[in-house]
Formats: sequence, structure tokens, C-alpha cells
Amino acid sequence: MAYNDDAVKARLSSLNESHESIATVAQWVIFHRRHADRTCVLWLERLRETPINRRLTLIYLANEVVQQSKIRRKEDFIGAFSPVVVEGTATAYKGATSDVQEKIRRTVGVWSDRKIFDKTIQDAVEARISELDKSRSEKKGGLLGKSLFSGGSDASAPPELQPLIPLQNALSKAHAAAEPATATAHADFDKLTDPSKPAPSPPVYAARLSALFKSLSSAESVVAQRIKTRQDLVDGLEKLLATNRTALDKDKAQQTTLKDRRETIERKKAEVEDAIMRGTTATGTLSPVTEAPNGNTTTATASAEPERPKVEELTPPPTESLTPTHSPEFHNGRLAAADGFAAGPQHLDHHPGIAPDPAATSAPLHPAMFPYQPPPQPSSHDPRYGAPAAKKRKLDAEFEGFGGPGEDAMAGLDDDVAELLRAESGGI
Repeated sequence: MAYNDDAVKARLSSLNESHESIATVAQWVIFHRRHADRTCVLWLERLRETPINRRLTLIYLANEVVQQSKIRRKEDFIGAFSPVVVEGTATAYKGATSDVQEKIRRTVGVWSDRKIFDKTIQDAVEARISELDKSRSEKKGGLLGKSLFSGGSDASAPPELQPLIPLQNALSKAHAAAEPATATAHADFDKLTDPSKPAPSPPVYAARLSALFKSLSSAESVVAQRIKTRQDLVDGLEKLLATNRTALDKDKAQQTTLKDRRETIERKKAEVEDAIMRGTTATGTLSPVTEAPNGNTTTATASAEPERPKVEELTPPPTESLTPTHSPEFHNGRLAAADGFAAGPQHLDHHPGIAPDPAATSAPLHPAMFPYQPPPQPSSHDPRYGAPAAKKRKLDAEFEGFGGPGEDAMAGLDDDVAELLRAESGGI
């Protein structure tokens, strides 16, 4: 069958999941490797039109073609698939079941192990698959793992960085789309303009130039999109940087104010501690802390200390302050005459030093009127106590019948009784 678009579409439509069908179509495609670029474009179109459950067979077909080309050292299809394999793999992966996605991941892993595609193309394919996995997990987490009111933004990122998240995601997608396109465009340009290779025939050369023109145009458009997204991200970062610079200036000004206040309080603290150590708290020695109009703190010397409040003393007044005037004096057991008192002997025979009843006097009495006087000692001249000698003589006269000094008290007793008494008294 001759090569044309209808023939390629027919082959792709008849493809099924059997290894025989995939190998047969792959052999026919490799045979027409001169039309590799066109075949790959038609493959991507067919992949987009095919239902989701049948897209895996087209991935298997591409895998068979590129691996056979690598083995045969015919890398026409490797270069032709490079611009479309990222988009084709992502299209087949998106919306597929878990089993299909696992099979696609294994196929991509085989490409990485055997180094089928260039590293930039391989990284772009893996990045697109990772993005699809992440977006699917975030969509599920929005209903199950996250709050229904948390919004679509990343809750773990600070609020200031929330506007930058969509810009960074857009840049990542643009970068993933631009890398394979630019790599393919540069590779095609180097291959077609290599002077060491012979020039093809004019019709073939014109077709290749046309394909290279399209490849370069496509790469240029994706790079322009990446530039736009990157510029948006830079603008967002500059806005965030300007905001933080303004906040930084405010923080520095606040730090200066706090430093001045700390130094002022430190000086005031040293002044108070020094006054405490010296024990001087006189009026005007301490200075209160004041704040200047510019925000700096200063100390101002107090002109006068506030008057202290008057409080009632807790110590009772001395006795002298309660002593009334014109109080009599007490001398030798008698009240001496004083103003307002009649002179005369007032004896305190039994209780010397105790004042008389205040009700018996016409004027109030005072403790000073009756100072403490020691009790008088007995005297031979004091008629109140009498003479001791006379009292002794009286006793001797009363007991003179009992024997006096020098007389035998046992006189007049029987000898036996006297001897017994002497024995009991110790021979006295």
C-alpha cells in the first residue's frame, strides 16, 4: 500500500492491543521512515480522537517503533516523535484508569532505562506525568483531605506567596512544553544544515525545509509563551520584594526607637540603683522618664517631690503629755500642798505610795503627783513600829518560868525522864 494520510489513518484505526497487531503496524510505519515527521503528526491527531480506553495501544505502537529504530540505528522516528511524545503521553495518561496509568509509567520507565529519547525529552515526559498525578491528588484532597472552605490555593504556603503559586505552575507547564520543542527544532536545524552530509534532491530538500520551518515556528511560539509566564512571575516577585523592602525600613526604624528607649531606661535604672546604694532619696535627686516629640526618651529632673500624706502615729504619747497641771506631790508618805489642794498630813499607813481616790479631790489627779516611794524601814524612833528592845524584855518576862540562859531546863524532872530527854535531844 502506497504511503498517504488515509493509509496511515487506516493502519492506526485497525490497531488493537495484541502484540501481533502492534508489531505489524510498527513494521509498516518503519518501512516508510522517510515520512516519519508526517506519521508522527498523524499519530498525535489519532491519539486525541481515540477514546480513552483505546489510547494505550497507540502508546505501545510508538514504543515499538522507537525501540526498533534504536536497535536498527535508524533514529528518524526518535527525532520525529520527540516533539509530540510529551503531549501524546500526557493525553493518554490523563483521565485513564489506574491500571492504564501504571502501564504508561512502566513504558516511560523503559524509555529512561534504555535512553531512547534525549534527556530533556525524557525529563519533560516524566514532569508532565508528575503534574497530572499532583493535580489529581489535589482535586481529591479538596473534597476529602482538605476543608471545603479552604479554597483552591495551597494552604501550606503563606498568604504573601499565594499569588505566586499560579504563576509558578504556569511557568512549569510552559517550560515542560518548550523544552522538547526547542530541542527538536535545534536538532532538525543542525541535521539539515550539516555541511558534511550530502544535500538531498530539491523536492525532498524543500519538504524538509518546510518541516523545519514549522518546527522552528512552533518552538518559537512555546518559548514566547514561556517568556511571558516567566515575566509575570518576575513581576510578582518584584512586587513582593518591594513590599518586603518597605517593611524592612519600618523594622529598622522601630529597632532604632527601641534601642534609644532601652538605653534611656538603662541609664535611669543605674541612677536609681546608685541612689539606693547611697541611701539618698532627697527631693529632686531622681528624674522621671519623659518622651520627646521625635519619639526618643529623655530624663527630666523633678523640681519638687510631692508632699507626703499625713498619717496617724501608732506609738502612744508619753505619760508627761497627759499630766495635768497643779498636781500635788507625794513626799515621805504625805501629800504636799499644791495649788488647788489643802495642806495637811495625809497618812498612808498601810499602802504607802498609792494615791487617794480621785473623786475625793476637787482637781484631777496626775500620776506625777504620786511618784513611787520605797516603803519606809523600821526605825527605833518611829512610834508606829515601837522599840525592839522593849518587845524582847516583854517576852523574857512572859517565859521566865521556863528557865533562862545558863539554867538547866531539866531541873525539877525525874532523873529517868531527864536522861531520856537528853538522849533524844542529842545530849543537850
